[in-house]
Amino acid sequence: MPMNPLEHDRRYGELDQVLRAYAGRSADDTEGEPGAALTAYLRHTWHTRPWALAAAEQQLRAYSLHPPGRLRVRLGEFYAISDVGLPEHEIQDWLRLLADHIRRSIEEGEVPAPCAPQTHWEWHARFPETAQFLGGWFSQDMPEEFADHDAAVADYIAETDPQLTARLAGEIHELLAMGLDESACALAAAELGMEVDPPAPYAPSGWLAHVAARLGGG
Repeated sequence: MPMNPLEHDRRYGELDQVLRAYAGRSADDTEGEPGAALTAYLRHTWHTRPWALAAAEQQLRAYSLHPPGRLRVRLGEFYAISDVGLPEHEIQDWLRLLADHIRRSIEEGEVPAPCAPQTHWEWHARFPETAQFLGGWFSQDMPEEFADHDAAVADYIAETDPQLTARLAGEIHELLAMGLDESACALAAAELGMEVDPPAPYAPSGWLAHVAARLGGG
């Protein structure tokens, strides 16, 4: 039978976090440097959970050295590697390469420089409550569910724990502090799940500032 959650996390929990960073992307890592997805994982994890990097290195290396045999595959007691655009016979070498990059980052203190998120995964990892808010309340169905944008914001506030609304306000302030131009801010909102335009006369950054003020009681 498939592994229980505790056993899964013990063996593969952080490996899973690394590979989630490759969602929608192909492996572009080289011997010389990590690719965009692994760089995003390193940047975010160094900032939020630096202790997890050692677990990622160990789990990646263990899986590369001891991939699941036929019995574990038949029983479902293994972690299935998602498609990253590599042939199956290259996966083990690629996992070892990721482990090598993470180990080097730890041992040499090579921390990716702070910047705006560069991948879809990194946007969601860095701004999880913003993704919940925009993806849940401002999908393409929003005009059918709410009279206008302010009504959707009011519904979010009414349905959400105040601690989470405070977290959303903080995330929006952090996003705006990156100083993105309006085109990049619109792209960020889209990456985080917004499928409708902001209401007139707001540009994306102005509307997000308006939302943050609403959340703060302004």
